[in-house]
Amino acid sequence: MRKEWADFIDSGRIEQYVLGLSNPEEDREVEYMSATYPEVKDALLQAETRLEKSMNTSPVAPPPSVKPFLMALIDYMNRMEQGEPFSEAPILSAQSTAAEFTPWLQREDMQLPAHAGDLYAKIISHSQLATTAIVWLKDRAAEEVHEKEYEKFLVLEGSCEITIGSEMHALDAGDFLAIPLFEKHVIRVTSPIPCKVILQRIAA
Repeated sequence: MRKEWADFIDSGRIEQYVLGLSNPEEDREVEYMSATYPEVKDALLQAETRLEKSMNTSPVAPPPSVKPFLMALIDYMNRMEQGEPFSEAPILSAQSTAAEFTPWLQREDMQLPAHAGDLYAKIISHSQLATTAIVWLKDRAAEEVHEKEYEKFLVLEGSCEITIGSEMHALDAGDFLAIPLFEKHVIRVTSPIPCKVILQRIAA
């Protein structure tokens, strides 16, 4: 009898996950299977390696944010497997403050490493409702459109401009912004230091 993990690997869902094409429910399934079966985890790591090679050789590369967030997800899953207790981050709103995220912000493993590229992320919480991460951006983020999840930002350090459609929002430390569904948006850093934010994606 064919094993469940083998059917899952052959289903193509890992590849969709790596490319950022899966929905939140499918994301949770991949993460559960990866945590449950070493074979699925290995397949996920292999898919990430193939994506990285493709990014280096293909003339049509995936969005620049795919790899940093994929690496952040793998890091988060490894931490959970190693016994890090789950702690759900608060939902961002216009009243949110950096102090609400102190337990994560003070951790030594939640700092920007010297080798980090233009975008670096550390996931602090992942649940059925939301994925929350600390994100550092040094220059800009390519244009995106979200169809299945709301995206929210709370700026912690530095400053940036987020243009939604034709409307530009200048954000400094302490500012909050929510991105509507189906709206093109692009981020440009305006400070000499990386713009550090709490980024939260909530299932629509």
